[in-house]
Amino acid sequence: MAREGRAVGAASGELVTIGEFARLSRLSAKALRRYDELGLLRPALVDPVNGYRYYDPAQVEGARLVAWLRRIGMPLSRIGRIVALDAGAAAVEIRAYWARVEAETAARRDLAMYLVDHLSAEGGAMSRIPGNTGSTGNAGDTGKAGGTGRTGSSAGAEDTGSLGGRGSSGSGVPGGSGVLGGPVAVPLAIRCAALTDTGAVRTTNQDAAFAGPQLLAVADGFGEGGAEASAAAIEALKPTAWGGGDGALSAADLLNALEDTADSASRAVRDAVAPCADPDGSGTTLTAMLWTGSRLGLVHIGDSRAYLLRGGELFRITHDHSLVQSMIDDGSLSREEAASHPGRVLLLKALVGEVRSAPVAVACRPDVRLREVLAGDRYLLCSDGLSAVVDEAELRAAVITAEVPEEAVRRLVGLAHEAGGPDNVACVVADVVVAAEE
Repeated sequence: MAREGRAVGAASGELVTIGEFARLSRLSAKALRRYDELGLLRPALVDPVNGYRYYDPAQVEGARLVAWLRRIGMPLSRIGRIVALDAGAAAVEIRAYWARVEAETAARRDLAMYLVDHLSAEGGAMSRIPGNTGSTGNAGDTGKAGGTGRTGSSAGAEDTGSLGGRGSSGSGVPGGSGVLGGPVAVPLAIRCAALTDTGAVRTTNQDAAFAGPQLLAVADGFGEGGAEASAAAIEALKPTAWGGGDGALSAADLLNALEDTADSASRAVRDAVAPCADPDGSGTTLTAMLWTGSRLGLVHIGDSRAYLLRGGELFRITHDHSLVQSMIDDGSLSREEAASHPGRVLLLKALVGEVRSAPVAVACRPDVRLREVLAGDRYLLCSDGLSAVVDEAELRAAVITAEVPEEAVRRLVGLAHEAGGPDNVACVVADVVVAAEE
């Protein structure tokens, strides 16, 4: 047998040693041995006597792909799935991975801006106290999550609850993430209503919606356990589950509470779909708003949406975690093309039963952030059974003309039916009012 570092002949053609293959592939010999142990990149031949590894030069392209994917930070488990795919499917998977990285980076940016605002505001307040020369502060942490595919059962209830807040807005959208601090001058309350509908095509309803004193939520289940998943996600967010109460939380405490609540929702969905024959194919989207006496938190994952009507303008305040949205973001797809794209139902993130194996892997931790709330705001939360078939101009017209939330949700479900009702529909509408009016 040839010595390490020299090429050897074989029936399949000339093989090269691990040292030579490391040079060709730009991977170290140590990495190649590790990838062999993981089954990620097997040598073409292993000498049965001395254990030397030999590689076919035709493996170089695959090895270089592994090296490039490691360079962008992709986990080995995901690389293993990609190298087993054809080129087209691998490209889809890489796009999905990078869209998720960018979304997570954006969430970290939002948190960084929150920390800057929070500590700057606290430092300013401290500096105004006689004898103070410094500032201190606390802040919560945020995290991300991820799912794929879905279909779209619960009912909603009208209720009221107090909330309030003030702070800076972000991303050019009113009420963006920022510091929500201090007692409000005028106590606020909500009037809200929720409604779900099976639609005109599907025979079962996997959407869920809830409207209560401290929680507004919609969830769009998919897969065998979709109905159970959407119901479990919302149940995990109810105040009795996340510790909400009448007392106001600080901004930092609310961020921490939201983080814990998001993790609880993820666990609840995994438990709910565990009995399914294919638990990793079941899950749900989730878009929810939670508040205490003076602060509002947003929990979001998937392609259900939240909108804010303020000053006569309708703003979308969530970003879809979908493959199509990522293609719109990077300019490879127009909004018009997205409406008919065959991959429009593929999600980059959702609450799921298990880690999916292909072709678009997901994580399962929602985005969380804080938002300001003003008297006169009207919020709309909905599943894609509404937003995918009714354009935003029609949504705005229905939301702005309805006198009360109950009327608004009925109109919105009616619009979905007029558009063919191809999917389940879930929607919640909530008005922010001065508590004395309520």
